[in-house]
Amino acid sequence: MAIDPEELKKRRLLREKRRQAQQRRRRQLLLRLGLALVVLALVAGGIYLWSLPQDEQETPSQQEATQATQPTEPTSLPPTSVVHIAAAGDLNITSAVVQAGGDAHDYTKTFQDVACLLADADLAVLNFEGLLVGEPYGSTGSAPQALAEALHSAGVDLVQMANSYSISQGTLGLGTTLQNIRAAGMEPLGAYASNEEYQQAKGYTICEVEGVRIAFVAFTKGMNSMTLPAGSENCVNVLYEDYDSTYQDIDREKIAAVMTAVQQEEPDITIAMLHWGSEYNDTISQSQKSIKKLFQSYGVDAIIGTHSHYVQKIEYDETAGTLVAYSLGDFLGDAERSGSEYSIVLDIEITKDNTTGEAKITGYSYTPIFTLNQAGVPLQVVRLPQTITAYEAEYINRVSKTTYEAMTYALERVQARILGE
Repeated sequence: MAIDPEELKKRRLLREKRRQAQQRRRRQLLLRLGLALVVLALVAGGIYLWSLPQDEQETPSQQEATQATQPTEPTSLPPTSVVHIAAAGDLNITSAVVQAGGDAHDYTKTFQDVACLLADADLAVLNFEGLLVGEPYGSTGSAPQALAEALHSAGVDLVQMANSYSISQGTLGLGTTLQNIRAAGMEPLGAYASNEEYQQAKGYTICEVEGVRIAFVAFTKGMNSMTLPAGSENCVNVLYEDYDSTYQDIDREKIAAVMTAVQQEEPDITIAMLHWGSEYNDTISQSQKSIKKLFQSYGVDAIIGTHSHYVQKIEYDETAGTLVAYSLGDFLGDAERSGSEYSIVLDIEITKDNTTGEAKITGYSYTPIFTLNQAGVPLQVVRLPQTITAYEAEYINRVSKTTYEAMTYALERVQARILGE
């Protein structure tokens, strides 16, 4: 049931062609509007000149100069813009994950079956819980550059880097990783190579798609009890003042600084990527609830959570157009612990009325996914429903009966977890 690599390339090219076509239509429409305005201005000017005494009228050369100043590159929007954001959970860099690419570090098959979920969206984002700092790979948390390139080829545009492993190899390792993420064609979120880079970025990233300006912020509860060194305090956006110990005191000042800067940009939609909660725990803490309210008070439309390694409930307020996904689970990891082998890719629909300027989240859907962890076979992420169907239809190279049974159970549990059951 995997998507052919050439098909994935076509999907990404189609997405880019849609964007380019939209931009061309926008330019053409506004060019026509601009020319119409020029004609109206000339008519109005002619009427005005006709009413003036002869000595006050412009000369032909003055009229030509006036006509030469008409606009040449106006911009426009369709009446309504609809944008889809695909969000996946944690990608945990471990030895098994690195080995999924074999000796050649070829991760095409690793993401091949789920790439359509990412590449078909207007923007795709996930949490990269690891580094790109070269060998040794795996146990150090470092992944080959080829893995990052494979993610981008599969459709990923934005990578959350505010997480538990942000500074596991110091701020130098963080800076190298950020550089390599950008070299792979993606943009990191929530982490910065230096305080100066943070000051320039102001702690957020804004993307514009189909005329919709979407602000992304990313924060982490901590970094495996590690502390940011003096002079690098702003290299990672953190949720707590005591981020290296008990996670009790919410860093309201830090959050306010970033979110106030975002509000000044007046984006259409704001999405917060939060690495929060407790690992292998279904409980939504009171601290998380307080953080949720705090971010929503700054106009955040969607909160996308990671860190627990489990799928957790989703709250959607259709009237307000707000969504909270407490945890999407593990996009890819060792899948050795029950409950961490399945997760979801979330699709968030955003609609903007370009006449009124109003934009909101108008719906969401999700696709359950599963990490195949079969003896002698490299890890691979697959879509749950399609892979189950392939087994029941007795496709060649279908999964084992044991894996099939685990997948059918996982499909039931995904729905229950999203409902908070």
